[in-house]
Amino acid sequence: MRLTALFTRCLSILCLVTATARADLIWSKGSGWRVEGGALAGLSGAEGRTALDKMNQARSAEEDGAHRSAIRTYQAIAKKYPNSIYAPEALYRAARIRLGNKDYTKSFENYQQIIARYPNTGRFNEIIGEQYRISSALLDGARGRMLWGLLPGFRQRDKAIEFFENILVNAPYSDYAPLSLMNIARGHQRLGNIENAIDALDRMINNYSQSLLAPDAYLKLAQTHASLVDGPYYDQGATKESITYFTDFMLLFPSDTNIANAEKGLDGMKTMLAESKVRMGDFYFYKRSNFKAARVFYNEAITAYPESAIAQRAKIRLTEVEAKASGQAAPVTPGTAEAPKPKKRFFFF
Repeated sequence: MRLTALFTRCLSILCLVTATARADLIWSKGSGWRVEGGALAGLSGAEGRTALDKMNQARSAEEDGAHRSAIRTYQAIAKKYPNSIYAPEALYRAARIRLGNKDYTKSFENYQQIIARYPNTGRFNEIIGEQYRISSALLDGARGRMLWGLLPGFRQRDKAIEFFENILVNAPYSDYAPLSLMNIARGHQRLGNIENAIDALDRMINNYSQSLLAPDAYLKLAQTHASLVDGPYYDQGATKESITYFTDFMLLFPSDTNIANAEKGLDGMKTMLAESKVRMGDFYFYKRSNFKAARVFYNEAITAYPESAIAQRAKIRLTEVEAKASGQAAPVTPGTAEAPKPKKRFFFF
């Protein structure tokens, strides 16, 4: 009983100390920075007064438009007093100044330092939102600050993709996570990294299947795989993947507004697959007289898209194969028979 009472008392004291230790850094234009709501700011005595003076110096420079000076001072405070209440505020102020000056990369990095070092910050959601807006701006082609005050900054779409990946790590359960994956896919597609775009969309539907963005992810996966299809004479792996995702989209989201686009895409991919099978059958039938292989491919064409015109063509080919295999004259169907080859003539002199 005594141990229980002692534990309860210690716990109460700890809670009281924690509550007392919590402090807020408040700014007012007349009096500058002050610590409120707690007894501790991470510093005391002369060191605490020095840090506070530096914070006021930096804020005054910021208010006067001396942004470089303000940033230097804020960065020095964050480096010298990392365990104080002033450090996260200094990084936050530096990030805001840099964002206002279109120094997107360093602004994002300052925000990232806050998330990494002070994950319990009360500004967590605000910072994730700012990071998302910076990443989106870079992906859409925003240029950084002027170089030497004369030339526009460079576009940094690859950096935007990297930043979106950071947001995924920082806040995997936030609303920004599925949005970030969709933007990562869009960025990779724009840069021509199709396989990476597919990977991002795949992560999206696997990790955030309940998101409102899931239908778009399925449809974009199908369309992205379709973009890799080179024609009926080439490997049809991408065609089959595209068919799978178009079908999944139509089954999972039958009332989606893009259902007509999915139906059109599915028709095109099934037509492509069936056409590829017919072309393979034609090769073995006409070029190799391999009737067994021809039958296999014509039947696969019918299975791939049974209600299509290509399936009807494959059925006609099958009757030709059976006739040829049995030694009978193949039935001539308009538009299906090969043109007769001209007879060779030999001249003797």
